[in-house]
Amino acid sequence: MITFEQVSVRYEDSAEPVLRDVDFTVEEGELCLVVGHTGVGKSTLLGAVNGLVPHFTGGTLYGRVVVDGRDTAAHPPRELADVVGVVGQDPLDGFVTDTVEEELAYAMEQLAVPPATMRKRVEETLDLLGLADLRHRALHELSGGQQQRVAIGSVLTAHPRVLVLDEPTSALDPTAAEEVLAAVTRLVHDLGVTVVLAEHRLERVVQYADRVLHLPGDGRVVSGTPAEVFRTTSIAPPIVELGRAAGWSPLPLSIRDARRAAAPLRTRLSGTTPAPARPAPPAVRPELLTARGVTVAYRGVPAVREVELQLYGGEITALMGRNGSGKSSLLWALQGSGPRSAGSVRVHRPDPADQAAPATTPAKAEPRDGDSRDPRDLPSAQARKLVGLVPQTPTDLLYLETVKQELDQADGESDTAATGTSARALLDRLAPGIADDSHPRDLSEGQKLALVLAIQLAAAPWVMFLDEPTRGLDYRAKEQLERIVGELAAEGRSVVIATHDVEFVARAADRVVVMAEGDIVADGPTSDVIVASPVFAPQTAKILAPLPYLTVAQATAALTASPEGAA
Repeated sequence: MITFEQVSVRYEDSAEPVLRDVDFTVEEGELCLVVGHTGVGKSTLLGAVNGLVPHFTGGTLYGRVVVDGRDTAAHPPRELADVVGVVGQDPLDGFVTDTVEEELAYAMEQLAVPPATMRKRVEETLDLLGLADLRHRALHELSGGQQQRVAIGSVLTAHPRVLVLDEPTSALDPTAAEEVLAAVTRLVHDLGVTVVLAEHRLERVVQYADRVLHLPGDGRVVSGTPAEVFRTTSIAPPIVELGRAAGWSPLPLSIRDARRAAAPLRTRLSGTTPAPARPAPPAVRPELLTARGVTVAYRGVPAVREVELQLYGGEITALMGRNGSGKSSLLWALQGSGPRSAGSVRVHRPDPADQAAPATTPAKAEPRDGDSRDPRDLPSAQARKLVGLVPQTPTDLLYLETVKQELDQADGESDTAATGTSARALLDRLAPGIADDSHPRDLSEGQKLALVLAIQLAAAPWVMFLDEPTRGLDYRAKEQLERIVGELAAEGRSVVIATHDVEFVARAADRVVVMAEGDIVADGPTSDVIVASPVFAPQTAKILAPLPYLTVAQATAALTASPEGAA
């Protein structure tokens, strides 16, 4: 169905080709998973499948790409639209209509599908992706996860033979992601659709893959079965990392297979206590933000309902919940830029004496009223040093011509002498190799996110809100992000991360707050909240349950300490 023959792609400003002498074949009805670190060329590979590379992106493509018998060099994207459907990383970039129902019908209109068939397919897709209640909603009113499902649905209605998905579940909660992947798998097995899918959250998709294409970063592509490729790759989901550490062969790719293989391991680890995933909190945790009765409503419909929340210095809080539960609305209301129908928000400057306190039993320090300010009432430059926010669509904050200009402006507005870290240094830790003269809009989605994170983190505000910060980041970049937010917490700052990434939460968060329909329904230590829910539990917890292990690092440390090693 898809054949790459000695394909190389070189862009005009690039010294080396992004893809080099790539050869592989994807058969009809295969689900092919594309993996690799941020910026290695995954989006270029996907774009070559439907002719966007090089017809739209520019650059030079050497070799041949043949899709369903059509050479993409001789067939531009419009002539492949009936064969290849594409969902990009940012769903907003692909929307052309105003409402959900109109967007689902648009592609079929362009392909002259009969009206009766169009109506039937729209109804099927609304049910398939859980969008029926949103059919008349404006696209700009939807949450990021809802927009992602609409983008996938708009492609599925045209019934393409090849489906190209770039980070399709990046903005979805675990349940919604499972629903989408189940729908995609159904297309593969029931209709023989060929799916090429790039995804950084490999733990979600690896069990469904028939073939893996690994891009190591030197332009090559390694093709093989998941068990073969993941045996040696530098990037792998937690289930594979645990299998490597325990010496399992073949490597399990599903929780069911891993639990069967892990029975001896659970016996070996029984009676042991895992080391904390995060360092112990500071001796005194000053209250840095107090929210009382915060309510947010859009056109009379409540998105956040009288939320009471306290955030403490030295603490990393994960804000979780299904798509549309009110997480982003709450963050914007707390930051001061978003609407707030009712309630109050106060940010408190910490007492230096609290930060110098000796390490004793952790305690919570009450705020001082005289040092409390509402960020909504402050000038933006002053508010940014108290509260920072990275939105779901990071490109909203990028408007200069080069990466260097963006970084220099961030350093100019921040007290780098006080923080000791420049925006450039932060960016190099998150996504190394981004040139100063690169245009921010030309970066991959993961690189754009890393750039915005570096810009916002350079100001080192006392309270930092990150809305889906791991979207588009590979495991290596997530580890760097984990270290950076950990350092901010160690300095006495409070970090709140709204995310669906349960693996990141297990490693990075001290506390988890779960929202549903605008209310806070759970609030407690990470180990208590996420293990209690089968939806939010990380892979290691599912495999080793009922043992209290959350991460591969905890299990590996216990195995190393065990005189008998892995079982």
